[in-house]
Amino acid sequence: MLFDQRGCGRSTPHAELNANTTWHLVDDIERLRQIAVVEKWLVFGGSWGSTLALAYAETHPERVSELILRGVYTVTRPEIEWYYQHGVSEFFPEKWDRFQAPIPEAERDDMIAAYRKRLTSDDPSVRLEAARAWSVWEGETITLLPNAKLSSAHADDHFALAFARLENHYFSNGCWLEEGQLLRDAFRLHGILGAIVQGRYDMPCPARYAYQLHKAWPQADFHLIEGAGHAYDEPGILDALIKATDCFAQQV
Repeated sequence: MLFDQRGCGRSTPHAELNANTTWHLVDDIERLRQIAVVEKWLVFGGSWGSTLALAYAETHPERVSELILRGVYTVTRPEIEWYYQHGVSEFFPEKWDRFQAPIPEAERDDMIAAYRKRLTSDDPSVRLEAARAWSVWEGETITLLPNAKLSSAHADDHFALAFARLENHYFSNGCWLEEGQLLRDAFRLHGILGAIVQGRYDMPCPARYAYQLHKAWPQADFHLIEGAGHAYDEPGILDALIKATDCFAQQV
């Protein structure tokens, strides 16, 4: 079962920020389980979905039969700053220039806050300019090699507006998590089998956090994929994800 989270995809209102927090989404997932009338289910999430899957599994461990995570993101302050302040900027200087372009130099010491100001502006043109820049920055830096199709999808106005507003909204609020909470509470996953699939050269989600999670939750197989970045369909990542889901399906 898949669902469009609040404010994106086919969910309405589009790009809405009100009543839209990690814990609203965890409750939504649990309601979907109840609607599906299943006692336990395999939970699968990648990137931000890995954050949400971890939050759900640590809240409702008795409802999770297995857990598959790709591109682990635990939303600590260093992770956010690595991608939106200083870190990935060193690898993509020309793309970082374009990401900074909508922001005056005086505000660039806090890119998250500067973008929030524009993504929540009353001026639709200001919101859209910021949304495009935010979304394209991610679309152009998540794969090991350039992917024109992915970059183009992130530049679409409708997609970019929801993607940027929601992502920035969550990161501005630390995803309503205490610092380090997801790794701290990994003990709640004890007894749950899982798989962690991580690209060695994942720019948004550095591999160290996936490895730390594996050490805190050793029942999860850890697959560090060489020659891959962040996207689910990069060589090696998609194969590992399919093998993990097939393995758990055969056990059932």
